[in-house]
Amino acid sequence: MYILGISCYYHDAAACLIENGKIVAAAEEERFSRKKHDTRFPINAINFCLKKAGITGNKLDHVVFYEKPLIKFERILQQHLEAFPFSFWTFYQTIPSWLNEKLRIPRTLKKQLGYTKDILYLDHHQSHAASSFLVSPFKKAAIMTVDGVGEWATTTFGLGEGNNITINKEIHFPHSIGLLYSTITAFLGFKVNNDEYKVMGLSPYGKPVYYEKFKKLLTLFDDGSYKLNMSYFVYHYKNKMPSRKMSQLLGPSRKPESKLEQRHKDIAASLQKLTEEVIFHMLNALHKETKCDNLCMAGGVCLNSVANGKIKKNTPFKNIYIQPAASDAGTSLGAAFYVYNTILDKPRTTIMNTAYTGPSFTDKEIKTFLDENNIKYTEFKDDKELIKQTSSLIWKNNVIGWFQGSMEWGPRALGARSIISNACNPDMKDIINAKVKHREMFRPFAPAVTAEDAKKYFELDKEDEKFMLFVYPIKKQYHKKIPAVTHIDGSGRLQTITKEQNYLYHGVIKEFGKLSGIPIVINTSFNIRGEPIVCTPYDAYRCMMGTGIDYLVIGNFLVKRDDNPRDKWDSESLAKD
Repeated sequence: MYILGISCYYHDAAACLIENGKIVAAAEEERFSRKKHDTRFPINAINFCLKKAGITGNKLDHVVFYEKPLIKFERILQQHLEAFPFSFWTFYQTIPSWLNEKLRIPRTLKKQLGYTKDILYLDHHQSHAASSFLVSPFKKAAIMTVDGVGEWATTTFGLGEGNNITINKEIHFPHSIGLLYSTITAFLGFKVNNDEYKVMGLSPYGKPVYYEKFKKLLTLFDDGSYKLNMSYFVYHYKNKMPSRKMSQLLGPSRKPESKLEQRHKDIAASLQKLTEEVIFHMLNALHKETKCDNLCMAGGVCLNSVANGKIKKNTPFKNIYIQPAASDAGTSLGAAFYVYNTILDKPRTTIMNTAYTGPSFTDKEIKTFLDENNIKYTEFKDDKELIKQTSSLIWKNNVIGWFQGSMEWGPRALGARSIISNACNPDMKDIINAKVKHREMFRPFAPAVTAEDAKKYFELDKEDEKFMLFVYPIKKQYHKKIPAVTHIDGSGRLQTITKEQNYLYHGVIKEFGKLSGIPIVINTSFNIRGEPIVCTPYDAYRCMMGTGIDYLVIGNFLVKRDDNPRDKWDSESLAKD
């Protein structure tokens, strides 16, 4: 039985295909279209999933959409009618996409895939909840979903037991902690639905001096719910987010790309503190209600790894599961599993322990690409040589583009499409930011560590943080020894790697540890600012040749940037895969 889950039309369009309760493939559309956070119908991601299964669209047993468009359209109509005439221009701009795309999903599926059977539609937050609980290791767990907005819900509280998910409480639009975070993201001159993680990364550079002012933005209630003071917001009827009153509270907003002042850093710190307070407040109420020590979380707010790393210290929850694509992309996975496990009542057989669900390329395919483009390379004799030579290059302070196996699911690079380098070099953070990533210098890089060594360097209670979704303190005695991955507050958003999870990546980190004394490397996504993570050999080579990446370790091959003419990175001179 094949079930295809789809999410699209808002941000992070994606597709997930499962067969008899097992993940066949899952990927975001942006990786194929090369348009970051692509919202369009994910035809490329769907075609990849179908190709991986060896089927066509008419062989699908069920197709499920991650939310209910008619209910969402009803909410949009209502919010604009309530704000009329102030909402007229926004409404005028919004309606065409609804009439041409968002309400015509059956037509699109028939045209694009030849699929003519019934389509199932789930509640947006039901898809979020399923994306975490139904692929978690828990038979029973409390569930919290938090994002910007679905149909009406922005936050939900529930309980998962066996195959069933019960949503007990919802907070509705316009009251949304996700939209509050996005509002301040916009206020600070960053892009909404794209740069919220930058604000999180900026927050340790400031002090929460605006915290008391931020408390005017919302009210918390004893049952765990909250309500925003909407006089500070205009997103419910305009194509912008903060109102003029926000500037009266916090001072003038920052213009995009302008200098970051200390005031901006303090605002980011204050926002992060308030967000954490709200999250812990909600979780404590959820635990009191469910009396369950296991927690599943999903939704874009649950990518706030700084807050995630503090949950166990600030709530009674003992075990936490978040799948790697916690934002809207992951709802395609949740929708598919909800149909299989809950609607069809099939046994739960999948625990999502790996994020490697995307495209992969054989050594033969990679070699063909290299040869057709006259790219100079050397071939490793075996895995042992690959591991030894790569770790040596890292120790010599080279920046490595690492392209191995199946691409990751979700926004984090997890050792399949990563840029890796020497975490012990105090200059490496600035080198990669300036020469490779072309991004803001304040942004930190993540440490990747072998699971068996994690507790030695980090203050954490388990070694299983494979999806890079939690920030933990780095033990003080190692701050100066791994400066390139130690954030200004002494923390790191770590990924732990086992042999079983990723043999080559684990081997490189372990071998690097023999050279450096510390089995930790810098791990950042294999992309440049403004582009999605690379997907294909073409993407990887083009990224290397347009940046300061020194070497590309791609499959069983090593490509040195300086051995190849720089004009070869131009897309016009390369043959795509």
